[in-house]
Amino acid sequence: MYANDFDEFPQILLRLGAAMLLGGAIGANRDLHHKPAGLRVLALVSIGSALVTMLMLNASARQPTMTYDGLSRVIQGTLQGIGFLGAGVIMHTQSRYEIHGMTTAASIWVTSALGVACGMGLWAHTLAAFFVSVTVLTLGRYIEKTILRISPLPKDEQAHGPPERSL
Repeated sequence: MYANDFDEFPQILLRLGAAMLLGGAIGANRDLHHKPAGLRVLALVSIGSALVTMLMLNASARQPTMTYDGLSRVIQGTLQGIGFLGAGVIMHTQSRYEIHGMTTAASIWVTSALGVACGMGLWAHTLAAFFVSVTVLTLGRYIEKTILRISPLPKDEQAHGPPERSL
């Protein structure tokens, strides 16, 4: 451990705390809609993504020969790995042509990206993405319902779902 690690402690707490709060807020929205990934899951996803990013930034700062290419690969791997977690909440029902969990899976992925942004200390990007994400999660359902009222599905799709497509 380096001597100045604890000098950075307030900054570390700020970044991890922000990741926890933002991920938790998006998770609270998912909890309110009774979805499988809620406050705790999304807060932890965001914290984990922030921590991995901060660790890579710290390693880059301590080793002058290290490039941001390594950070890019860490972020890429984190977001790809989180995609597998999101895939776990997606369910396809056999009786109807419906897929459930896509919004929650997307929320997990966005929460991870918010964690990366918190880890990098990119506050304007983080807050803008957070507010836009929460707006989509809160108003998206109402907008979808309004669009379907204005322009309903064709009658055959209402009764039987979309036609099957062969590969």
